[in-house]
Amino acid sequence: MSSSGGSGSNYSGSENPLPPPSPGIALGFSKSTFTYEELARATDGFSDANLLGQGGFGYVHRGVLPNGKEVAVKQLKAGSGQGEREFQAEVEIISRVHHKHLVSLVGYCISGATRMLVYEFVPNNTLEFHLHGKGRPTMDWPTRMRIALGSAKGLAYLHEDCHPKIIHRDIKTANILLDFKFEAKVADFGLAKFSSDVNTHVSTRVMGTFGYLAPEYASSGKLTDKSDVFSFGVMLLELITGHRPVGSSYMDDSLVDWARPLLSRALDDGNYDSLVDPKLQKQYNHNEMARMVACAAACVRHSARRRPRMSQIVRALEGDAQLSDLNEGIRPGQSNVYSSYGSSDYDTSQYNEDMKKFRRMALGTQEYGASSEYSEPTSEYGLYPSGSSNEGQTTREMELGRMKRNSQGYSGASSTS
Repeated sequence: MSSSGGSGSNYSGSENPLPPPSPGIALGFSKSTFTYEELARATDGFSDANLLGQGGFGYVHRGVLPNGKEVAVKQLKAGSGQGEREFQAEVEIISRVHHKHLVSLVGYCISGATRMLVYEFVPNNTLEFHLHGKGRPTMDWPTRMRIALGSAKGLAYLHEDCHPKIIHRDIKTANILLDFKFEAKVADFGLAKFSSDVNTHVSTRVMGTFGYLAPEYASSGKLTDKSDVFSFGVMLLELITGHRPVGSSYMDDSLVDWARPLLSRALDDGNYDSLVDPKLQKQYNHNEMARMVACAAACVRHSARRRPRMSQIVRALEGDAQLSDLNEGIRPGQSNVYSSYGSSDYDTSQYNEDMKKFRRMALGTQEYGASSEYSEPTSEYGLYPSGSSNEGQTTREMELGRMKRNSQGYSGASSTS
């Protein structure tokens, strides 16, 4: 059974005790560790009626604690080394943060080989569900703007108000949870990394979701907060266009590749019709669209160094900053002519070829599941966030070794997680 003593509970194989998650107390919950029996009672025996989602990681169930508080209980698949790492990462990282636009961890359970994470319950599903789900009503423009701003504030907090800073590493629409007022909360910290200001980047295995990965990270494993900024830019493009990051309509191109020339043209002439989701029927605020388009263009620059910080994005979306502050004299799509990390620069054309090969490979495997059609339904709390999942859109870990074997002259760096 799990210990009720919080910091005294070790997860197997760890030399460091897990800290008691503090946000639970702040949210009015009386404890941070739970026994298996307590969570079984809360979820009615982990019944199918309370199932919120499932994937390679395991299952998420809705639960009600004795004090009436609703929670989401994420049960990690037993015996998974990756699951163990993600459990540790999520407890250590999310227990340190508390912000209106971040999902809070209430507590956790360690029982034998079982690992469970208990979150605050966010009732209105994910941005992916509302933006891309079949048969969903069209999300109006004010709602899209509110979600963009809220999630930007949550990410800015992780990057700039946490010490050491926290890099999320898997920003995507499926990890933005919504309440009934469509306020956004960033979720799923299982891949997140700490990064000290001393180290400009962390070398790591490339993990994340295909279509959202920053080019320098996908090609070399060099991770910075600007990797999250790129992923956020892809998400902004989804809010603007209504398109998914990858899909059959782009052939070999990603949403970013397709959008770059359109972004450049729109920023030049102020006409956004070629970019904007047709389902909006041109019902949007022109000034707000100009701000979001400028932010998206700046976030998805080839050069990581020339992408803005998330606090700059927040100010730009709020209208508190000049959009020219995002540009530094660069036109969208031209930043790849600048050196970003000197000797660490990737070769853009080589990266594009590698990504096309990986995409063809991913689309042909069960790991990618529903491929470009994304026909599987999605739900809260990090659906399908594992490379072992065969449902939905996520390919959690991009195996550089497989890409190397399929690409002559590929120069990805060896790395550790």
